[in-house]
Amino acid sequence: MAHAASERPVVLVVEDEFLVRMYAAEMIKDAGYDVVEAINADHAIAILETRRDIRVVFTDIQLPGSMDGLKLAQAVRNRWPPVHIIATSAYHATLTDELPTGSVFLPKPYTERKIIGTLHALARAHQP
Repeated sequence: MAHAASERPVVLVVEDEFLVRMYAAEMIKDAGYDVVEAINADHAIAILETRRDIRVVFTDIQLPGSMDGLKLAQAVRNRWPPVHIIATSAYHATLTDELPTGSVFLPKPYTERKIIGTLHALARAHQP
């Protein structure tokens, strides 16, 4: 059973609003991914420091704590370069220039189709 679980890509969902985090996590799980949840960037960094199986960080930009989603994205890119970043926000139309190279921005409200399509595209981009 552990072997099967390790074959599923793991997505870290970083969102401070419980219902939004739950909604995103359920969509991602239903699409065949494993999900780990974090309530803010500090929590996300702590998870990334202990887990080597995270393949994608799906983060809101507006987060409480010591850093927002943009700073989290930069930290992830600097410390864990292979990890993909998907950032989302209801308050910014686009953040392409502020996100690390290779990151994807999805404005809120996002759709299940958009999230899952983006995750699948990222997974395909790094298949051997």
